[in-house]
Amino acid sequence: TVLLESKDHSAFLEAVGLKESGNNYDIVNTYGYLGKYQFGYSTLKGLGYRLSREEFLNSPYIQEAAMQKLLEHNRKKLTKYIDRHSNTTFNGVFITESGVLAAAHLAGAGNVRKWFRNGKDTQDGYGTSMTYYMSKFQGYNLDLTQE
Repeated sequence: TVLLESKDHSAFLEAVGLKESGNNYDIVNTYGYLGKYQFGYSTLKGLGYRLSREEFLNSPYIQEAAMQKLLEHNRKKLTKYIDRHSNTTFNGVFITESGVLAAAHLAGAGNVRKWFRNGKDTQDGYGTSMTYYMSKFQGYNLDLTQE
């Protein structure tokens, strides 16, 4: 039997979670980022979450809801770039919606916009670049509400 890789929304979440935390909901990294998707407090606050570290770490449901909310928020902020550049190569990177949104998860939508404007790549504290995420997580079909 040949196992074909499913590139749907849940496969995207699984792949990002694996890279971020080994899909571990109750992990905190050395920089204080929390959970399966390694959220920072400021991001959670910006998404409207007001809860303790323990409440967040102990709730896979809240973590999944926060990730969905962040993807939809970043999609709205980056629509212009996604629509203009999807399925093209830009600054040496093949552009897809899922790749752009993974990069925004790593580095923030503002840094993704800057990259589209001036080509400046950015890295997290561990040296993982935004364009690495753009390439690694490209081509998934995401299930996002369009506003």
